[in-house]
Amino acid sequence: MSFNYLFFGLALCVLIWISWRFASYRWVLPCPVWLHRLLEYDNPLTRANQTNVILSNLALAPGMNVLDAGCGPGRLTIPLAKKIGAQGRVTALDIQAGMLQKVQEKAKREGIHTIQLLQAGLGDGKLGHNQYDRALLVTVLGEIPHQKAAMQELFDALKPGGLVVVTESMFDPHFQSQSTVLRLAQEIGFRKKGVMGNRLAYSLQLEKPH
Repeated sequence: MSFNYLFFGLALCVLIWISWRFASYRWVLPCPVWLHRLLEYDNPLTRANQTNVILSNLALAPGMNVLDAGCGPGRLTIPLAKKIGAQGRVTALDIQAGMLQKVQEKAKREGIHTIQLLQAGLGDGKLGHNQYDRALLVTVLGEIPHQKAAMQELFDALKPGGLVVVTESMFDPHFQSQSTVLRLAQEIGFRKKGVMGNRLAYSLQLEKPH
């Protein structure tokens, strides 16, 4: 009986993933808040998408100003805030108020007071210029309808010499290939600094030149 339940659960997950992937070709469908638990944990099958790997690619230092764009429920936001310490600041940006509420709840439980919540979409022009030392864009780019505007705002918001890590995984219905992301980033002015992973899951390190 337990095997049947397991099989049914796996089949249902696969069906949801396939349906979501096909629907994402026609509509912008960010992960709904009620599915936030799917975003809470590292995927053991894709090392490039694991929290410690992503953060290590950012070369973080205490006191930095960091943007978590499309933060979701805060899987990376909270570890980021801990890494940069009490003198740093993390801006948690998400288009969904429900996701930001999850971040706020986690920060309160952890006693963290250095996270600024910003409800907006990347590309809406809310970030200003030369504000951030580092930025994250983790399995988010495919959910953005105007990707060039989003990457331009990200470029403008970084300080010269600042880094952004773009992480993508084939397990995400909105997966963007490395070549697609790199071509867009280079059109904006980013320079490729490094990459970890493979075609199915990768973390691409991009630099805003001085």
